Amino acid sequence: MHEHTLITLTLILVAGIACQWLAWRLKLPAIIFLLGCGILAGPVLGWLHPDTLLGELLFPIVSLAVAVILFEGSLTLSFKEIPGLGRVIRNLITLGVLISWGITTLATHLLLDFSWELSFLFGAIMVVTGPTVIMPMIRTVRPRESVANVLLWEGILIDPIGAILAVLVYEFIIAGGLQTGLSSGLLIFGKIVLVGTGIGIGGGWFFGTLLKRYWIPQFLHNVIALAMVCGLFTVSNLLAEESGLLTVTVMGIWLANIRDLDLEDILDFKESLSLLLISILFIILAARMDLTGFLDLGWSALGVFVVIQFLVRPLSAQLCSIGSELNMNERHLLSWIAPRGIVAAAISALFALKLESLGYPGANQMVPLTFVVIIGTVLLQSTTAGPLAKFLNVAEVEPRGFLIVGANPLARAIGKALQDNDFRVLLTDQNWSAVREAKLKGLPAYWGNPVSEHAERHISLVGIGHLLTLSHNLELNALAAHYYRLEFEAQRIFTIRVHSSGNGRSAEKSQFRYGGRALFSPAATLQELEKQLQQGAEIKKTQLTESFSYADYLNEHQGKRLPLFAVDEKNNIHMFNEDRDLEPEADWTILALSLATPLPATEALPA
Repeated sequence: MHEHTLITLTLILVAGIACQWLAWRLKLPAIIFLLGCGILAGPVLGWLHPDTLLGELLFPIVSLAVAVILFEGSLTLSFKEIPGLGRVIRNLITLGVLISWGITTLATHLLLDFSWELSFLFGAIMVVTGPTVIMPMIRTVRPRESVANVLLWEGILIDPIGAILAVLVYEFIIAGGLQTGLSSGLLIFGKIVLVGTGIGIGGGWFFGTLLKRYWIPQFLHNVIALAMVCGLFTVSNLLAEESGLLTVTVMGIWLANIRDLDLEDILDFKESLSLLLISILFIILAARMDLTGFLDLGWSALGVFVVIQFLVRPLSAQLCSIGSELNMNERHLLSWIAPRGIVAAAISALFALKLESLGYPGANQMVPLTFVVIIGTVLLQSTTAGPLAKFLNVAEVEPRGFLIVGANPLARAIGKALQDNDFRVLLTDQNWSAVREAKLKGLPAYWGNPVSEHAERHISLVGIGHLLTLSHNLELNALAAHYYRLEFEAQRIFTIRVHSSGNGRSAEKSQFRYGGRALFSPAATLQELEKQLQQGAEIKKTQLTESFSYADYLNEHQGKRLPLFAVDEKNNIHMFNEDRDLEPEADWTILALSLATPLPATEALPA
């Protein structure tokens, strides 16, 4: 018996991580594969029976898992991010939430005859989208940067906001709501909100104080944070039943907004833990579904999905983008994309379990209805958003921008030249002084390790299709080229020679598999080009014509300029490097470094 349980739990874990890997490899939302795996193992083949497997532990495990997921999501809700976001995003997480909540509630009540309380709860759950389903879709659809940024920030911010709304509605339901009298229900509801908010703020302040005063060693930050989340969740529920989710959400928001508090290590740990919990939780929840539940809902469930997809989202997006810089086609695409994801599934399953245990009528129908909307939005939008973006002419035909590893003088000069020619650039460096200099020149720059989990969370690659590794660290350049090889095509990954190849031994040491294609000529090393810049060299632009060919350009500037890039008549960019014979034509533009002194002669590289 114990062996069977061990094998089952192990298979759930392995299957969940395999689904996550497959989703990453195919750049699709993981929820598609987790859902299919759970349904196949549970109701279809009958291999997995979560209620039998976990017994009385099912409810506590789901509760604690959702608490950790909500805490991790709320850690990203920093108020300082909101004022600088722009009108559309602020409207979507305020007015858009109210529109979605209200119309979804009304449709659920009228089409499925759910009670008002259950309809309000379902409507609150359906306002969330989430980055776990948005990011893969953005990478596949490749919309314009303006639309992509709106979708990404909406997904990040609306998860904890929607979770808070759902928690508050649920607390009101179990407090008695309208059934025991409005005043009595509000009194109990107020107690839940007071306890949840008070303990959440208190816990956030206490843990933040421990971190800021260095009373906790670095290696205990993550486990103590996890212990506090679980402990405060339990204590809060003991003081006011079902206030724990509100507590952990408020605690996360409080910590996220403490000034000068470094939460990156905790957030990285919580993201990994949330990924693990989501993988396991979603398979378990999908396996619990009774396929007859979908049939019991009937065609009315599809009616709710149609309302959410074709009325709620378009109305919300169009109203929230009034007065913005988005054109009509961009607004139309924004009106189409709003997939529901894992957070919606987890919260609906948790609240359904709780309401079922309280004997609340109709609670068992909320989970299959949630899955109808999740399946419908993810599948429909994943398959149609790309063609729609192309039809509306709001898709990036080809990502043209550059991610540049390094913010040294050469990286800044190249980044500025590319930006001045309408190519998006993003510089990255671990040296704050270099990043500050880049920002002073008007260049977007990320301060940190470009191959870290923090970078993966904060660097947006929307519109970026090239990688230039220009740092002084040879190993970092090779690591970045290897790290981003699945994000960029191999022919679009380039690296600078950090030093001259010299003899065969040093050349051998400087070569890395997947290290990127060497930029420019063998003599154009990083040190040499930075020396040229110190001596007054500049990047200059020259337009080729029918009467002034590339051969004429070379004859005129032989030994005086180093060609770096060529931009053709379609505004596509081409890099000069030794393994490609590039022949720019008329109407092309050459970006070249005007040399202060001739480049040194180089020995032939060994075969």
